[in-house]
Amino acid sequence: MIVDRLLRVALVGSTWVLYLLIGLSVVSFTAMLERWLFFRRHRDDIGKLRARLAGALREDDLPTAEAALAASPSIEARVVRAALSWRHGGAEAVSDVVDSELAEARKDLERGVNLLGTLGNNAPFVGLLGTVLGVIEAFRQLGDTGNKDAMGNVMSGIAEALIATGVGLFVALPAVIAYNVIQKKIGDIEAGVSSLSKLLTASLKARVTGGAGFAVSVGSVGSTGSVGSTGSTGSVDEASGSGQPPSQAPARLTNGKSTVEAEA
Repeated sequence: MIVDRLLRVALVGSTWVLYLLIGLSVVSFTAMLERWLFFRRHRDDIGKLRARLAGALREDDLPTAEAALAASPSIEARVVRAALSWRHGGAEAVSDVVDSELAEARKDLERGVNLLGTLGNNAPFVGLLGTVLGVIEAFRQLGDTGNKDAMGNVMSGIAEALIATGVGLFVALPAVIAYNVIQKKIGDIEAGVSSLSKLLTASLKARVTGGAGFAVSVGSVGSTGSVGSTGSTGSVDEASGSGQPPSQAPARLTNGKSTVEAEA
């Protein structure tokens, strides 16, 4: 009984499968067109943008760097510009913001990609289903009529059934190609974000390192006096013959031109 019911379903034919595949092809090409327009709208020369950003950061000109990022329509510039506003938190904060913004950007970048991947993987099987249904109907006709004229009609029916497989491949191949191209484009965008963000974090690290070195240099200039036990360039003149312990003896601390009498 189950076989009879399935046979009745199969005898519906493959025509509906062809209509389904045509509808899927429209959906596939619509998704490809939308992705093409999206990437075209956010296209920019990342090499030139990187050069402008590197020059501005090298000169410590943050307004120019932000203006260069704001003028670019690219996803890379949008992510790094958002990270630039967190520069006061240091390189680690900037790196975290880049990861957060890139995760949000991936939602826009990957829109429709899963659909194309699904169509590319499954459209051939839908076409094969149509072919199988068409062959089943053809063999049923062959069983009902055993004359030679019916044989020609059966062969014609099988040939028509194979059209479903061809249409399935026609839907799948462009979808697979578009899927791979989009994945490559997303990888290029992520590489561009990494390149630009590393320039920003390197600039922040250089500013911190330079500031620390400057502070050490300033602190060492003119400080020639210190306790002799520390091994520095200054000296402590202990009062001789005072009978006081070394910790209580008056000392003369020399620092530049000033002389300060200090009690330990």
